[in-house]
Amino acid sequence: MKNTIKILGLIAVILVSSLLIFSTSKKESNVSNVDTETPNTSETYQIRALKVPSELDFAGERVPLENSDIKERIDRELLVNTYWQSNGLLLFKRAHKYFPIIEPILEKNGIPNDFKYLAVIESGLQNVTSPAGARGFWQIMKTTAREHNLEVNTNVDERYHLEKATQVACNYLNASKKRFGSWTAAAAAYNAGNTGISRRMEDQKVDDYYDLLLGEETKRYIPRIVAVKEILSNPKKYGFIFETEDLYKLQPTKLIEIDTAITDIAGFSKELGINYKIMKMHNPWLRENHLNNKSRKLYQLKIPKNL
Repeated sequence: MKNTIKILGLIAVILVSSLLIFSTSKKESNVSNVDTETPNTSETYQIRALKVPSELDFAGERVPLENSDIKERIDRELLVNTYWQSNGLLLFKRAHKYFPIIEPILEKNGIPNDFKYLAVIESGLQNVTSPAGARGFWQIMKTTAREHNLEVNTNVDERYHLEKATQVACNYLNASKKRFGSWTAAAAAYNAGNTGISRRMEDQKVDDYYDLLLGEETKRYIPRIVAVKEILSNPKKYGFIFETEDLYKLQPTKLIEIDTAITDIAGFSKELGINYKIMKMHNPWLRENHLNNKSRKLYQLKIPKNL
């Protein structure tokens, strides 16, 4: 009896072992089949190094790419902005919508067209607010806005008025160009402030942005503008494929003038045949559902042209 039990136990162990071996072999076979049938990721998706162009400029001023530090900084920004594909496509779409507003104002003020890319890196062409409180496409601080006669309060904030904010940016950039003698330094001063750039140039005894040792943000500032200019100017070169119909378009508008208070902008909008959302989309500088206007200032409101 004991021998029989031992024999049965041995048979059971052999059967269990056989099942485990079969199961393991089957799993390995499945894994092997998957590896054979599924192409290696590197065969279907490739991340390529980019060739830094041999010549680049900003506002007609040459970028010294023979300087290895500068070339590496440009390379970094080309990589970051090329391989952040979703953001890149959005920049193409928004640029098509808003560059036609920005470009004529730059030209009127003698500002090189390349400065439209400064607005791109500042805000992504959106009415955003920075942690420091800068607002709008051009990321203007409250004190700077008021110095340039923009109205800024809880009721009205003209930093969100694209045309007026672009004019303020032009004023600031022209003053910086006059102070430093170069558009590159003027652009850097837009980020670090005129005093900040002046102090660093004086302390380091240089007068060229590319010779300055700077903090991370300002160090990346000009290379980022140059990289965005290069990519947006050459979409197919950097792998961005789209049709004109894919890009955003600015809705035609007309101006109406108002020199009185508006107690209820939602109701006022309805009387014009639009709603509150449409009114605010075209006039983001209106910050509340009423317009105080105690001084009887003349405001211009944009509304859809087809009304």
